[in-house]
Amino acid sequence: MNRHENFSAEAEARQDRPSRPWSPGETDRQDMLIRYLGAVATAAAEYARTEEQAPAVATGRPVPSAASPPQPSSPPRAKIPLVRDVMDVPAASLRDDLPYRDIARFLAREQVGAVPVVDTEDHVVGVVSENDLLAKVAFEASGHRPGRIGRLRERRMQGKARGETAAELMTSPAITVLPGATVAEAGWLAALSRLKRIPVTDREGHLVGVVRRNALLQALIRDDAGIRAEVEARIETCCQPVDQETVEVAVHDGIVELTGRMPPASTARLVAEVENIADVVEVKNLLTAA
Repeated sequence: MNRHENFSAEAEARQDRPSRPWSPGETDRQDMLIRYLGAVATAAAEYARTEEQAPAVATGRPVPSAASPPQPSSPPRAKIPLVRDVMDVPAASLRDDLPYRDIARFLAREQVGAVPVVDTEDHVVGVVSENDLLAKVAFEASGHRPGRIGRLRERRMQGKARGETAAELMTSPAITVLPGATVAEAGWLAALSRLKRIPVTDREGHLVGVVRRNALLQALIRDDAGIRAEVEARIETCCQPVDQETVEVAVHDGIVELTGRMPPASTARLVAEVENIADVVEVKNLLTAA
């Protein structure tokens, strides 16, 4: 192997290894992340199907009159969790004229890393975080100044670090979400913005609550009992009655374990059905041939 090939092999090996040792809970965290992404995709697809079924007024179809017989309907949107269902109310907030030392005390008392900033009319005008305060105190302690050709990001950060109040230190405009938004939409927003807490506002921008990322996660991912119920429902629909009685289902952290006896053809069909269920991380097929 020549020098170039040796370097390429080492580079590929480095890519296959994690940059830091995995913590004991890293595997569970990765599994949870996979379940989260799958749940968001499923919820988003269901929401898209709902939007395709536009109201009669919007599509130009005739609206049934009061004399018309009621049409059976089961709106899918009712199945989709909304932000208002999982947000925290009331939401902690602080005024835009609050000095930075008081901001630090406020964050410590509330035990949060960031908090919405509101004006005198309770409109959300930004978010101030521990990072904003850290940049300020680090700037004051180091006395570092950007060079004449300093990076734009660095110059902006140091310019903000000279501030003394929440209005001068905060990140603005704030990323917010409406209470009527779906949890899936808020989940995508939290993932894209890498925020742990998103302010919830009404259409006029008034603060009405805060939604936490872990609350969005729990709303999107079904617990093991819910997964087991769907697995059992799939067994009833795709297996013969004589086979249904021989199958036992166990679910732990999204991993489905199938035990019992079943014909090979039925086993293959059942495993495929279970693997397609949202939130299922893995299917352990322990079924033996009947």
